[in-house]
Amino acid sequence: MIRKEMIAMLLAGGQGSRLGVLTSKVAKPAVAFGGKYRIIDFPLSNCINSGIDTVGVLTQYQPLRLNAHIGIGIPWDLDRNVGGVTVLPPYERSENSEWYTGTANAIYQNLDYMETYNPEYVLILSGDHIYKMDYEVMLDFHKENNADITIAAMPVPLEEASRFGIVITDENNKITEFEEKPEHPRSNLASMGIYIFSWKVLKEALIKMSDQSNCDFGKHIIPYCHEQGNRLFAYEYNGYWKDVGTLGSYWEANMEMIDIIPEFNLYEEFWKIYTKSDILPPQYISSEAVINKSIIGEGTSVYGEVHNSVIGSGVVIEKGAVVRDSVIMKGVVIGSGCKVSKAILAENVKIDKDCIIGEGEERPNKMNEKVYAFGLVTVGENSYIPAGVTIGKNTAIYGETLPEDYPGGVLESGESIIKAGEA
Repeated sequence: MIRKEMIAMLLAGGQGSRLGVLTSKVAKPAVAFGGKYRIIDFPLSNCINSGIDTVGVLTQYQPLRLNAHIGIGIPWDLDRNVGGVTVLPPYERSENSEWYTGTANAIYQNLDYMETYNPEYVLILSGDHIYKMDYEVMLDFHKENNADITIAAMPVPLEEASRFGIVITDENNKITEFEEKPEHPRSNLASMGIYIFSWKVLKEALIKMSDQSNCDFGKHIIPYCHEQGNRLFAYEYNGYWKDVGTLGSYWEANMEMIDIIPEFNLYEEFWKIYTKSDILPPQYISSEAVINKSIIGEGTSVYGEVHNSVIGSGVVIEKGAVVRDSVIMKGVVIGSGCKVSKAILAENVKIDKDCIIGEGEERPNKMNEKVYAFGLVTVGENSYIPAGVTIGKNTAIYGETLPEDYPGGVLESGESIIKAGEA
């Protein structure tokens, strides 16, 4: 029988509803990031850099682009005869077919997959965080403490602690209590949603809790194991870690890539981030182009100005166009004379000439003020914006829009245009 010391299970089924129109046709882990990557590249690269060569990727929502991106795992050296990367969508069983209904339920439905490797340890990961972590060091910590479960945790500001699962530990890092999103947190050590389980403990807990609806690690499995007297430890992590679950944090994490000394360095030799790269021509920067403090993807042509922005591959920025503080994904075309500031433009958006994007006072978005905030303009993939329109802040656009969608040529701050059947 094959035996792997540790295998990873990567939860990548998330819809990412707080990313609004960016995820209407694509799963959150497949959203582009940092000019050439997708979010899932980070945990996959961490796995291979940590010596883990068996990864199950659990997909569910809009999985097509994710499946195409992962393929057979070649960019991450995960195309193995034994192990490697396996995409695990929900499938029909004879007695009942059901979607994954919670993080632990998704893992439970793949017990057979894990069983084939008969691992000693199982690493549970989330597919939507940007960070570098050596999981081997965490495994050493798990073994040293003779732990049944190790939870990666990081200190967060106390005022933000109620957004997380919080762990309370003794002086040896042993977890004495676990509180899911407490109103009055008694500690600032937040669970990062990264767990190492000893296989026997995980299997027993999953089978025991399998009838829970929406069975979840934070709410059900961890508290159950704690009650059973299992040894739970917190592995404190102090590196860069970003949950890019909101448009604001997604935009910020992209902007941090272009700091003079980036907080998160993509260029380290010893801990590379791997991705599936398309074969593209080099960039073209015209003689009148102006670029400062930006990432420019392969195959991109710049005839205008780019300041403090992350530009993906195959983008065209025409003459006289100025792009500032924005995230532009691959295949976008920005017409001549456009002014784009603090925008997130998804893949293959086309903006016709002389548009002003990100103009005016901020107002709360009427459709969803929690999602479309942070003063951003968010445009979903394959959308079209006609020539000469002005678009305010905290706005969302999705679909092929027409001049008549913009009364007086303007989309006021806080307004949205979502074409029926598009999002």
